[in-house]
Amino acid sequence: MSEVTYAPGELKRARYAVATVFCVHGAVTGSFATRVPWIQEHAGVSAGQLGLALAFPAIGASVAMPLAGRLSHRFGARAALRGLLALWTLALVLPSLAPNLLTLCAVLAVYGATAGMSDVAMNALGVEVETRLDKSIMSGLHGMWSAGALIGSAGGTLAAHMGADARLHHLLAAAVLTVAGLVACRWVLDLRPSEDEEPPPRFTLPPKSALLIGAVGFCAVFAEGASLDWSAVYLRDVLDTSAGLAAACTTAFTLTMAVARIAGDAVVDRFGAVRTVRLSGVVATLGALLVVLAPNPPVAMAGFGLLGLGIAVVVPLAFAAAGRSGPNPSQAIAGVATITYTSGLIAPSAIGTVADATSLVVSFGLVTALTCGLMIFAGVLRGADRTRAAEPDAAVVRSN
Repeated sequence: MSEVTYAPGELKRARYAVATVFCVHGAVTGSFATRVPWIQEHAGVSAGQLGLALAFPAIGASVAMPLAGRLSHRFGARAALRGLLALWTLALVLPSLAPNLLTLCAVLAVYGATAGMSDVAMNALGVEVETRLDKSIMSGLHGMWSAGALIGSAGGTLAAHMGADARLHHLLAAAVLTVAGLVACRWVLDLRPSEDEEPPPRFTLPPKSALLIGAVGFCAVFAEGASLDWSAVYLRDVLDTSAGLAAACTTAFTLTMAVARIAGDAVVDRFGAVRTVRLSGVVATLGALLVVLAPNPPVAMAGFGLLGLGIAVVVPLAFAAAGRSGPNPSQAIAGVATITYTSGLIAPSAIGTVADATSLVVSFGLVTALTCGLMIFAGVLRGADRTRAAEPDAAVVRSN
C-alpha cells in the first residue's frame, strides 16, 4: 500500500469506525442465527437438510474470500469495504425468502460469500490501523464483533418472541445495519496501492505463513465451535442439569469471550502476542480439563468459562499476524480466515461423531488436546508483536 501519513485524530476516528464495522458485521450473524428455526419451517426442510444447508455459508466464504484483496487493490480499501459490507448486510434478507432446500443452499452460499469477503476487508483495515497506532486493537475489534452478535441475537430473540415474520424482521434489520455500515465506512482509512504494486491473484492457495498461523486459529475456533454448540448438551446429558441452567452456560460462555476480547488488548500490549497466546493456551486447557473431569454442573460451567477466556484473543492475534506476514496482507488474512471458517464448520459435527462412537466426555478430551496446541505453536504468531515484527531476524516481518 502507498504510504500516507495520518494525524492522530484521523487514526482515532478510523479505529472507532472499523470497530463499528465489526459490530455491524457481528449483528448480521446474530440476527440470522436466532431465526434459523423460522427459516427451517418456511423452507420445509428436515433437521438433516438444514445441517446440509448450513454448510454452504462456509463454502461460499471459502471460495470468495481471496477476491477481497483484489477488490481492495482495484477500488481502494474504503470503497471495497463499503461495498462488501453493504452486500453482507443486505444478504441477511435472502435466507428468509428461500422456499425450499435448493434455493436455501444457494442463498446461503451467497450469504457466506459476502460475509467472508467483508470479513477479510475489515480485518485487513483493522491490522493497518493497529500498525499505525502501534498498539494492540485487534482483540477489542473482535470483541466488538461479539458485542454486535449479542445485539443482533437480542433483537432476533425479541422478534421471535413476538412471532414476527423473519422476512420483515430481516428486512428492517438489514436496512438499519446497511445505513450504520455505510456511515461508519466514511471514516475508515482510504488505503490505496502504490503505482507499481501488482494486484493480488483472483484465486490462489494460502501462503505457507498463513497455513501455520491458521493452524493456531483452527485450534481456537474448534474449541469455540464445540463449546457454543455442545456446552448446553454436555451439561444436560453428562451432568443431568436442567435445560435452563444448560442454556445459561452457553450464554455465559459467549459473554466471557466478548468481555475477554474487549479487555484483551491491554494484556497483549503488556505481554506480547506469543506470551499471551501461551498463557491463553494454559487457561483454555485448564478449562477443558475441568469440563472433562467435572463432577457437577458448577465445575463444568467454570470450565467452559475458562475455555472462553482462554481462546478469546487467539483468532484476533492470528489475523494480526497474518496481516504482517508478507507483501499481500489480504491474501494471508483470507488464508487464515478460510482455515478458521473450516474449523468452525467441522467442529460441531466432529464432536457429535466422536460422541456417537464414544461419549461427549471423550469428545471434549479432543478439545483439550487442541487447546494444548495453543501453547506449543504460539510462536508462529510472533508477527502480531509489532516490535518484534520490525526486527530483521523476526520470524515474520511486517510489511507496509
